[in-house]
Amino acid sequence: MRASQGCGGSAARRTAPDAMRPGAAVTGGEPAIAVAGVGKRFGQTAALRGVSWQASAGTVTALLGPNGAGKTTMIRILATLLRPDTGTARICGYDVVREPERVQALVGLTGQSLSVDGRLSGPENLAMFGRLHRLPWPVVRARSARLLDVFGLAEAGKKAVKTYSGGMRRKLDLAVSLMAEPPVLFLDEPTTGLDPASRHALWDIIRGLVGQGTTVLLTTQYLDEADALAGAVVFIN
Repeated sequence: MRASQGCGGSAARRTAPDAMRPGAAVTGGEPAIAVAGVGKRFGQTAALRGVSWQASAGTVTALLGPNGAGKTTMIRILATLLRPDTGTARICGYDVVREPERVQALVGLTGQSLSVDGRLSGPENLAMFGRLHRLPWPVVRARSARLLDVFGLAEAGKKAVKTYSGGMRRKLDLAVSLMAEPPVLFLDEPTTGLDPASRHALWDIIRGLVGQGTTVLLTTQYLDEADALAGAVVFIN
């Protein structure tokens, strides 16, 4: 994956909240996320039918709906992990089907299932994801140290992730999704199963990212979470 760019083509350096450096803003009025008439079927089951919505840059959009409504399917399409059967989806103006590599360079994803390796330490997980993004080692080391500090994981040192608490694992999962400093971040029920203190800590981190210009698409089963974080809500039924 290439170094990420901001929506509209401006170079962007997206960082975790501690750096407090403004990233490049979206230019040209292009929505960060634009979905038009998207449909997806799995055999005889229609997972999505005619879904259309947009999200502006530097905002949080909550994607709500009952279990099985297609929220995760929508995120997987936007992240180029699934191809829609109908309609179009664009990230910062790039089509997810025709320009997947450009889209992949712009997005980060934290799914419902943890993507970190429990046998590795926090720093080792971050280094692995950094190299998967083809980042040079000096950048990987610098970003790993910064992210561990921001997410309060530096004190865990070289302990294996399998010894982490649930909240620590979820924070690390979010941290690895930020290694490439993406301007668009997909969070699929990121706080499910967390205790209230860990949930609110993650909320603060998300607010800090948005304050730096990151666009967040959030799926959640908690209405208070959508109310606390989102400036817009999309319902799928």
